[in-house]
Amino acid sequence: MTTLLQSQKVLSQCLKSRKLIEWLLSTSTRNCSSGHTPSGVPYETTLKNKDVTTPNTIPESADVVVIGGGIIGCSTLYHLTKLGCTNAVLLEKDKLTAGTTWHTAGLVWRLRPNDTDIQILNHTRHLLNDVLEKETGVHPGWINNGGLFIANSKERLDEYKRLMTIGKVFNIESYVLSPEETKKLYPLMNVSDLYGTLYSPGDGTVDPAGFCDSLIRAATRAGAKVIEKCSVTDVQVEENEFGTKKVKAVHTPSGTISTSCLVNCTGVWGPYIGKMAGVKVPLIAMKHAYVVTNKIEGIQNMPNARDHDLSVYLRLQGDALSIGGYEPNPIFWENVDKNFAFSLFELDWDVFGTHIENAVHRVPVLENTGIKSTVCGPESFTPDHKPLLGEDPVVRGFFHGCGFNSLGMNAGGGCGRELARWVVHGRPELDMYGYDIRRYSSKLTDNQKWIKERSHESYAKNYSIVYPHDEPLACRNMRKDPFYDELAEKGCIFQERLGWERPGWFAGDGKATPMQYDFYGYYGYDKHVEHKYEDKLKLDYSFSFPSHHDILQKECLSCREQVAVFNMSYFGKFFLTGPDSQKAVDWIFTNEMDKPEGSTIYTCMLNSRGGIEADLTVSCIHPGEGSACDPAFKGRGFYIAAAGAASQHNFSHIQSVIQDQKFNVSLVDHSENMGMLSIQGPKSRELLQSLTDADLNDEGFPFSTNKIINIAGHKVMALRLSFVGELGWELHIPKDSCLHVYKALWDKGQNYGLVNAGYRAIDSLSLEKGYRHWHAEIRMDDTPLEGGLAFTCKLKTDTPFLGRKLIEKQKKEGLKKRIACFTIEE
Repeated sequence: MTTLLQSQKVLSQCLKSRKLIEWLLSTSTRNCSSGHTPSGVPYETTLKNKDVTTPNTIPESADVVVIGGGIIGCSTLYHLTKLGCTNAVLLEKDKLTAGTTWHTAGLVWRLRPNDTDIQILNHTRHLLNDVLEKETGVHPGWINNGGLFIANSKERLDEYKRLMTIGKVFNIESYVLSPEETKKLYPLMNVSDLYGTLYSPGDGTVDPAGFCDSLIRAATRAGAKVIEKCSVTDVQVEENEFGTKKVKAVHTPSGTISTSCLVNCTGVWGPYIGKMAGVKVPLIAMKHAYVVTNKIEGIQNMPNARDHDLSVYLRLQGDALSIGGYEPNPIFWENVDKNFAFSLFELDWDVFGTHIENAVHRVPVLENTGIKSTVCGPESFTPDHKPLLGEDPVVRGFFHGCGFNSLGMNAGGGCGRELARWVVHGRPELDMYGYDIRRYSSKLTDNQKWIKERSHESYAKNYSIVYPHDEPLACRNMRKDPFYDELAEKGCIFQERLGWERPGWFAGDGKATPMQYDFYGYYGYDKHVEHKYEDKLKLDYSFSFPSHHDILQKECLSCREQVAVFNMSYFGKFFLTGPDSQKAVDWIFTNEMDKPEGSTIYTCMLNSRGGIEADLTVSCIHPGEGSACDPAFKGRGFYIAAAGAASQHNFSHIQSVIQDQKFNVSLVDHSENMGMLSIQGPKSRELLQSLTDADLNDEGFPFSTNKIINIAGHKVMALRLSFVGELGWELHIPKDSCLHVYKALWDKGQNYGLVNAGYRAIDSLSLEKGYRHWHAEIRMDDTPLEGGLAFTCKLKTDTPFLGRKLIEKQKKEGLKKRIACFTIEE
């Protein structure tokens, strides 16, 4: 028997060397057929051997077809029936739980850095602990043994304290324990190097077969159908007279099901289903593993433990442990086998070995414990380590429900509920933007380099501390505006949003831009010895004020007292024109849109539940001469400037409403061929006036208006607006003119104290003024009344708009929450 003692001794001497591989090979631990460390899941019951035959017939139609019988598919079907959608069919190409679900480690943790994640995970626990057994008589395999997060540093313990604080809001019991208290709770643990732990007694583990079986029992009793051994061979999509693509049918070897809605819950195999419908599914397959030990005396009833700093978890498995984690060099499954079902891969000890060493360090009794079996299976990972959910922006009725990053069992209950709400009601109830497929740019979702690099970095950093201002290193510089090189030379430290590089702040000590991703020095890449950009990011690795706070202060004060230029070119820039353009904007936007040409209107747009899908500006524009900033059109035209990080989301929302209402309009995205500079501060008028003949006085250019003007001889669309509370203008500039305008502004601006400023300054200045950031101060689960934006709603008119009835109802019944801004003395 190969023991963890042997593993630890050799690993400590020759980790990451060929000696390790040679030693492991000599003990046959990699040879699954040798009997030393066989592959096999630790669960007594799986659905692998259930007797199932291929169906001869299937239903001719269904309201919803769920594809994939793993935890997400089972949960989505269950929650669809809870919302009254019982004419639903689940298709599974093999047997329920096949693919990834059957071999999952089955950990259930609930404390996370944001409220949406917590509510998602908490609903899973609620189903397991309070609902399913009572409803079906089937035990869902739930064991409530608690969870323990381990902190090896003060910074990690600070993070845990933040998790505990937000958990209190949702009544999640948790305690910060000292090393001594941790030792009493978990006597086998080495606590000599701990700062403390976070204990959540309500967490636990789940058997995947029991969980899925109980969900399916309830769903089929309600009328839903589950059909196993029935693969999907094609997805039929039709295009209507308005050019809208919609799901029409799902084809299988046993027949065709007519449906207008499918949910792709096929995990690793999601891209195959997407390709059938012409839909991009940005995920990648990796081999993810854990090992199961022999019996450990004294481990019974211990909580599950997660040592984020050592990147290892210890999951109670009866009288043994399952040990796994996230290594820096995971193995990509390059050619995904379509017929892979209940198989496992051989464990690569050269990759997995680091977890053994770390587990032995944390629980020393493992030194003399043998390995009973290994579990290495396929799992899907995404560029930001969040699932892919929601309706696709290209094909209506095609819903994503995959890419769960080894969190499917934990998040399955909550995500299945929100997916069902998405399908039935058109929108989820929780703020699901971080899960929504529309959070990604359609320019990147089929870019394999981006998917692979980002997914690798997200995997490798999964256990890293989540700092507020961290930025990715992988696959940067995918989308650069015309100002990029000029600002880089001026010491810009860029942030990445939707693939765009936008200014974060200006260090002013030379160029510091992201380098080509080095994959942490694995896969044949050389690890960067010096990376100035990464060094700058590390200045923000704090929950307190960063060391460069004085630089951010200077940018803010320069804007407040003199003038600053902000490059906001990553903004979404859309033109909406056509015969129904006025009718469309009246319905889509909450504010009064029937304004004279030259008006610019700050407004919200809502979803069917009255939640804020965006806040943005819409300008009523004159027909132009055909350039990027003044397009030619007939009738009424509108220019929409949408916050860049959510511009794909905003464009898709507007487009879907247009399609639903069948408005005869054209919506064109000009984001790529226009730049945008915001000139803000008390001296902004003097600076701009020195470069234009246009009248910029209050009478000639009032607030919330727009004009086509010339700046340094170049035509731009100027909007008099401010997001920082100072006098200022936005200049929306054709791509070819961007650098000319910037250089003219910079040269002339030195007479007025002009500085470059970034989004860190914008965040500070706008917060100081109480201005709202979408998805920070206001989200899709907030209404304009709750967000203090009632003034953007045309409730004094009789003009209908999307979400109006919900807002009127809420106004009548009264608010249960409201945003409030506070200032505190240090």
